[in-house]
Order: sequence, then structure tokens, then C-alpha cells
Amino acid sequence: MTVTAPSSSSSLALTSGQLPRFIEPALLAGVAIVVAGFQFLLGGFNLAAWLILSALLYLIAIGVGSSIVENRRKAVDRVVRGLVTVAFLLAVAPLISTLWTVVSKGLAVVNWAFITQTGGTAFNPETLEVVATAGAWQAITGTLIITGIAALISVPIGVLAAVYLVEYAQPNNPLRRAITFLVDVMTGIPSIVAGLFAFSLFSLIVGPKAFSGFSASIALCVLMIPIVIRSTEEMLRLVPADLREASLALGVPRSATIIKVVLRTAASGIITGVVLAVARVVGETAPIFIAASFTDNFNANPFEGPMQTLPVMAYTAYSFPGQDIDASQANAWGAAFLLVVLVVIFNLIARIVAAVFAPKAR
Repeated sequence: MTVTAPSSSSSLALTSGQLPRFIEPALLAGVAIVVAGFQFLLGGFNLAAWLILSALLYLIAIGVGSSIVENRRKAVDRVVRGLVTVAFLLAVAPLISTLWTVVSKGLAVVNWAFITQTGGTAFNPETLEVVATAGAWQAITGTLIITGIAALISVPIGVLAAVYLVEYAQPNNPLRRAITFLVDVMTGIPSIVAGLFAFSLFSLIVGPKAFSGFSASIALCVLMIPIVIRSTEEMLRLVPADLREASLALGVPRSATIIKVVLRTAASGIITGVVLAVARVVGETAPIFIAASFTDNFNANPFEGPMQTLPVMAYTAYSFPGQDIDASQANAWGAAFLLVVLVVIFNLIARIVAAVFAPKAR
């Protein structure tokens, strides 16, 4: 039996009716160059108009070309892929622009002295000038203290509430329905409402001068607890029921089964959810501004006096600048940069924890 090589006509037939693989990036680059050239000829380059016109002309060109060379189904597929890509770029562009602005302006300010010294203003009696000192140590300390207290309060409450909802409460239990409803409501409340609640609560307890870091921590707890409950609840539901049944069949008490089997199996997702919840509330400004106010003085006592945090420092330095407006704005960008770095660190911790505690394949 002899096998004949395919003829050139049959190989051409297999590849006919299909656009080259490089046609999409090449067509996009060509359309972008043409649109930019027309803009320069008409009097000036506009970035927004260039992006919009390039995307529209590319979608039209790829749709028409694909319908002529290929078929209608492939043309629709290429156009839809182009729309999805454009939507993705439109969603990512503001994020990239924001990060670039914060990093470029923040790096020019942040150094070791800015991180380790307390910022503020001081009057120089010799020159009769108000000297501004750049520093964010008081804001870094306040951020870590307020967020840490909020996490210490919120994590046990959130995890235990999720364990009750998943492991103990029956689906038709009125208390379970009430807790689920309240969690849904708390998830959607504005953050400023949490700040007003905490300040009002402590005003009733300690009087009108209720500004403190602990008050701000309570405000963050209102925002953090529903996130911890929801994330922990979902992780517990992912634990197979066979593990619970096997443990109970061996005579292990239910409490020990939950602690040693269920929580240990879901530990990776629970810790990841907790870290992400901390990263979510660490950048809150309104509740901390209301509950803890702001100050340039260093205050490490969360139970007395106003405290400064990085988001509040960025807001106050930019909205209420001192005599040296440029220095105040520079402090605001430096605080914003440190806050972004802090959030990135929390997200990296969540990734590392998920990788370390994830179940390993045997």
C-alpha cells in the first residue's frame, strides 16, 4: 500500500478562507497609525479620540475583512473578541493610570526619613517662620493600630458566626435568616454610616470628645465583620460533607470535627478572606475621619485622643493644605503611595497563605 503526498492544490484548499494569525495585531497597529496621522494633519493629537476611533475602525475593518475572506460566524467571533478586549482595556486603563500617578508622585517624596519621622508644623522663633516637616510615622502607626484592633475584634466574631450559619443553624431557622439578612444589609451600608455609628456610640459613653483610635476600630469592625462572615461561610460550604460524616462516624464530637476537620480543611480560604477583608478596610477614610479625627502629633494610645492614619493623612494634606501648599500635596502623595504599598503587601500575604495552607495532592 502506497501513501501519496498531498498535492499543492489540496494543501491550498485546507488553508484557504482563513485570515493569517498576525492579521489582528497588524490591523490594529495599522489603524492606530492611520488615525494618529489624520489627527496630526487636522491640527492636533487627542488621546481619547485616538483610542476611540482606533477601536471603532479596527472592529469595522476586522468584521468586514473576516466576513469577506472567511465566513459570517468567524466574523462575528472576531468582532465579539475585539469588543471584549476593548472592554477589558477600558476597565484596566483607569487602574493603570491611577497606579502610575500615585507611584510616580509618591516615589519622589517617600524615603527613609519620611517613613520614620513624625510630620507636622513647628514655629521657628528665630526666623519667625512656620517650618513644615515631612513625615508619616504617626499615620503608619495609627493605621496599623486601628486596623489591628479591628481585625482582632472582627475575625473571631465573623468566623464563629459563619460556623453557626453553616454547621449548626437549620435552613428554616429564624435566627439564621435574621443573621443572613443583617449581614447582607451590613455589606452594602456606606462606610460613613459606620463612622457615624461609632462616634455616636462613644459620644454616649465618654462624652462629646469621643475621638479615639478604638472608636475608629469599631467603625471598621462594622465594615469588616460581614466580609469575614461571607468569605468564611463560602469556604466552609466547600468542605465536602463526606469528611464531616466520616469524622462523626468514628465517634468524634461535633465540636472537635468542626475544629480539627472542617476549619483545618478550609483554613486556606478563611485566612485569605480575612487578609483581603483587612486590605479592604485599611484604606477607609470617612469612618476614621469621623471617629478618630486627625492630628499631626504622634499618638500610639488608641483609647485617648485623635489618631492619624494614612488615608486620612492623604485626604487632609490635599484638602486642607498648610502655608506650603506644594509640601502638603507632596505629603498627600507620599501617604497615598505608602497606603498602596500596604494594600499590595496584604494581598501578597493572602496569596502566600493560600499557597501554603492549600490542600496538597498526595
